[in-house]
Amino acid sequence: MQVASRLQHTQEYYFSQKLREIAALNQLGEPVINLGIGSPDLPPHPHVVAALTDAAQRPDAHAYQSYQGVPALRQAMAGWYQRQYGVTLDPATEILPLLGSKEGIMHISMTFLEAGDEVLLPNPGYPAYRAAAQLSGATPHDYDLTAETNWLPDLEALARQDLRRVKIMWVNYPHMPTGTPPPPGFFERLVAFARDHDILLVHDNPYSFILNERPAQSLLAVAGAREVVLELNSLSKSHNLAGWRVGLLAGRADLLQQVLRFKSNLDSGMFLPVQLAAVAALGLDDSWQHELNARYAARRELVLELLAQLGCYPTPGQVGLFVWAAVPPEYADGYALSDALLHQARVFLTPGGIFGSNGNGYIRVSLCQPPEVLQAALKRVQAVSW
Repeated sequence: MQVASRLQHTQEYYFSQKLREIAALNQLGEPVINLGIGSPDLPPHPHVVAALTDAAQRPDAHAYQSYQGVPALRQAMAGWYQRQYGVTLDPATEILPLLGSKEGIMHISMTFLEAGDEVLLPNPGYPAYRAAAQLSGATPHDYDLTAETNWLPDLEALARQDLRRVKIMWVNYPHMPTGTPPPPGFFERLVAFARDHDILLVHDNPYSFILNERPAQSLLAVAGAREVVLELNSLSKSHNLAGWRVGLLAGRADLLQQVLRFKSNLDSGMFLPVQLAAVAALGLDDSWQHELNARYAARRELVLELLAQLGCYPTPGQVGLFVWAAVPPEYADGYALSDALLHQARVFLTPGGIFGSNGNGYIRVSLCQPPEVLQAALKRVQAVSW
């Protein structure tokens, strides 16, 4: 059976392949410490788990659900946006719950893109943006993010390009993988750029709260943003609900209605107990986030010590669930260091090149392992002569 042509440029996700290699090493009795993937190891708040289990006892909990989520979830999401971002959203029309924000990346791409359209993608950036663009039939075009530009796009240089076919621009701040927060005035410049060039600006915003000392920011808070902005958000990192698959898309009602046309043909709604547990999560006070960040801060110190042992140089001022660092000059790129570390110390770090060519000289380390595991990784690294 011949595979559809839409898959010709789309490869298996890097981590899907790498996890098989790590599993094979584990089966040889050489367990690998995986510091690559950003899947929170800490549990959700006990109230959230209790809400899930209580709701699962309800006799009405197991039926198909609305494609738009229950009103209580949309209201909780709207309340969360108002409290945390200062953004007012109509829960009936301007919020669309998703089975994780990764689903939303595909839904948006398939709703608005087709052959002949072009998409602006960050380099480095989340690989799912490129895969979704290619599957939609659109043509991806990278825009450069580098240390020299503080991992921000050069909007003036972009404006000099032929942007007539560009329909969507993906942005993500705080940025993954570099951890760059949005500086003052940057969101306003982004919105002005999108309005000037009639581009739909899609902001992927799951890292607002992790190790971020500044107030959380939404692109939708910028004046005039509703005309050109859709924003994805997620409870995966902020509330330790990665496997529960709870995200949202926020923005103009007419745009969300078009996304719903596509989404409603792919799923039959989110499990009701998960929705009601998400309501509990969104209602937690700020002490939950403070406690979570204190634990991540302690882990980051251990990761910084490990990187220093390797001679790597983290970019200062990072936020989010990872640490991004330049590899020392004796390694050709992040892949070379990652492979050497995996085979000599049985520690896996993510090579920055999987996020784009501008990430080749970097590695990314996840904070999603407990301190004792990070200490064990440090000891393994120290035991190898680098």
